[in-house]
Amino acid sequence: MFSFFKKKPAEAAPPPVEAPSAPAPAVEAPVAPPLPKSMFSPSSWFRSEAPPPAPPPSAPPPALPPAPVPVPVASPPPAPVAPPTPPVAAPVAVPAPAPLPAPDIAPAAPSRTGWLDKLKTGLRKTGTGIQAVFVNAQIDEALYEELEAALLMADTGVKATEFLLDDLRGRVKRQMATDAQQVRRLLAEAIADLLRPLEKPLVIGRYTPTVIMVAGVNGAGKTTSIGKLTRHLANEGASVLLAAADTFRAAAREQLLVWADRNTVEIVSNEGGDPASVSFDAVNAGKARGKDVVLVDTAGRLPTQLHLMDELKKIKRVVAKADATAPHEVLLVIDGNTGQNALAQVKAFDETLGLTGLIVTKLDGTAKGGVLCAIARERPIPVYFIGVGEKLEDLETFDAREFAQALLG
Repeated sequence: MFSFFKKKPAEAAPPPVEAPSAPAPAVEAPVAPPLPKSMFSPSSWFRSEAPPPAPPPSAPPPALPPAPVPVPVASPPPAPVAPPTPPVAAPVAVPAPAPLPAPDIAPAAPSRTGWLDKLKTGLRKTGTGIQAVFVNAQIDEALYEELEAALLMADTGVKATEFLLDDLRGRVKRQMATDAQQVRRLLAEAIADLLRPLEKPLVIGRYTPTVIMVAGVNGAGKTTSIGKLTRHLANEGASVLLAAADTFRAAAREQLLVWADRNTVEIVSNEGGDPASVSFDAVNAGKARGKDVVLVDTAGRLPTQLHLMDELKKIKRVVAKADATAPHEVLLVIDGNTGQNALAQVKAFDETLGLTGLIVTKLDGTAKGGVLCAIARERPIPVYFIGVGEKLEDLETFDAREFAQALLG
């Protein structure tokens, strides 16, 4: 703009030379006025080369159309579209650490699925009769009557059956059950709650050695259960010493020797010796050798044979002489096939020895597994282990919920 104003002096010079004869003043006068107008019009600024002086003063208006040209010039800024490059940061958002939570879920508790399958199979004979009650059934008094009969047939016992039915009625009302299968699940919960007081672990290590005295009637699976229990304890890292104090039954010592061989544990025996003295020697040997557990296998006794039951009392007294705190556990092995007779055995042996725990065997061959409910209701002594087979691994710790679920599917 400033260079544009410097052109004015060139116009002042011509007038003094041709003042008299130059009749064409149109060349000089019109030139000066248009200059200041062009100073404010953007169109004249872009066209710095002024057009010929021929056009009259009214000609400048046509120059207005070019004005809109500056607006489109601003459109080039779309160049900043380059910023889309930042998406390169996306790879950072794909953190590989995401899989880390998986290890937290992986270390779950050891699965007992295999054992549960065995338990369900073993309790099938007991559970079939109870489960059949709920097939196409209506929730009415007839259902409860049929269920009562099924529970009694499974040797649940009168007291436990009455308790379970009363408990079940209450649960059905509270849950407003409308389907027979819902009632079946509620019964499973009621049985689990009834059996829960029997659920207790066998504690090893409080005493060294922990002396466990095992009793049971002939044929209940006492010696076999001792062999399985030895394997179970060995798997937990405990060192075991066996005492063959069953000198009454023929071949009992040899049978225990076989189990000792299978489990690679030591054994104290004395063929034809006094059961109490064998037990005494075993406890002392266990203390001297630093064993964790001493398992004493006593002779099978019927609770009606009072003189033989007295011999068990003697073994318990003699063991206490070797260790004032022993025996630390007195276990009774009962056969699940015997039903209500098993409850009678529990009562008799408990009165004689003061039982601390039970091992229930042969549940896979009986339709009388409901006896555990009777025991829980009338003589709630902890059930440490249950067995559903002859193999070493077929003895497992008792879990009330697992038992109820296996019983009712």
